[in-house]
Amino acid sequence: MKAVHYEKPFQVSVKEVPLPKIEHPDDCIIKVTTAGRTAAQSGLIFGHENMGIVTELGSGVTLLKKGDRIVLPFNVADGRCRNCEEGKTAFCTGVNPGFAGGAYGYVAMGPYQGGQAQYLRIPFADFNALVLPPGHQHERAFALLADIFPTGWHGLTLSSFQAGDSVCIFGAGPVGLMAAYSASLRGASRIFIVDRVKERLELAERHVRGCVGVDFGGGGDVVEEVVRLNGGMVERSVDCVGYQASGGKKGGEVPNAVLEQCIRVTRPTGGVGVPGLYVPSDPGAVDEEVGGSPFFLRNGFGLRGSSKGRMSLSFGKLFEKGLHIATGQCNVKAYNRQLRDMIVSGAADPSWVVSHEIPLEDGAVREAYEKFDTRVEGWTKVLVRPNGDL
Repeated sequence: MKAVHYEKPFQVSVKEVPLPKIEHPDDCIIKVTTAGRTAAQSGLIFGHENMGIVTELGSGVTLLKKGDRIVLPFNVADGRCRNCEEGKTAFCTGVNPGFAGGAYGYVAMGPYQGGQAQYLRIPFADFNALVLPPGHQHERAFALLADIFPTGWHGLTLSSFQAGDSVCIFGAGPVGLMAAYSASLRGASRIFIVDRVKERLELAERHVRGCVGVDFGGGGDVVEEVVRLNGGMVERSVDCVGYQASGGKKGGEVPNAVLEQCIRVTRPTGGVGVPGLYVPSDPGAVDEEVGGSPFFLRNGFGLRGSSKGRMSLSFGKLFEKGLHIATGQCNVKAYNRQLRDMIVSGAADPSWVVSHEIPLEDGAVREAYEKFDTRVEGWTKVLVRPNGDL
């Protein structure tokens, strides 16, 4: 079968690989109909957002049948650990030893191959699969149930959002756009979204009722602008950017930039949600000195800060304002069933965020990754059709 492989930084290719096989009685195999892009590593097939048709079942799978149309959370979870029992499936401790959480085709998230391939093995299939209505309706919207729609919703939940709150979302990438859309669905009074890509801001304003885009590309103080537009600080802020935030004098990465803005823009006793990705190690980071005492140096806190997931933060201001802050990847299973039903009923349709659907062909895949990574106009969210048109 064909599959997308990591070649080297900023380069992918489509190769022929063996078909997946049932490895455990709880597995199933799907013929992939739609998959999303991801960040993988050497030896892994790309694709953490996956949906398709069940073609083969392990002997232990009892809730699925051949021909079922299913979408998978990007989280791989066993349904058996304490966190899974509490609904915190993004932090399953049984699928990726030494790490809380697993995912398909994702760097450091276990050995699970991704779905930018014609077929995919699904571990713990009964627990992970969400069954969809048969046919081809809502294909694009359902594909977003694997990650970005639940993750956008989750960012608001992390901030303790309530209907009627005003909210500022940092980052108008796919997750940020879905956070803004979720805020509208959940009854936000005012919605602001901050980015430097003008087209993404315009997309949010077109599709999210009452959303106001704030462009930080001009170098102004976006916090002051949001406070001015809102007539005061907002109740909630959501970081949908993560450690790759930019904002330095030379335009490079400033890992703590968005967190600092969230602290400034959120009113006292408000909430900050952080679904944006932060990592325990980033070898390509620009390091900063975070401590010089013998204790700090002895314990690795010396001249290697952000590369080891550490950064400065205005914790005093966070404390002074009594802000609530919550972080972490999305527990997709906590939201995907309800969001599926909203799509089916017509109450929600997040498919407007999809800009391109491409075949699983080397040229098309290389172009899509390159253009998304360089923020080329018009490339917002790309879906791959590994087995051609539906």
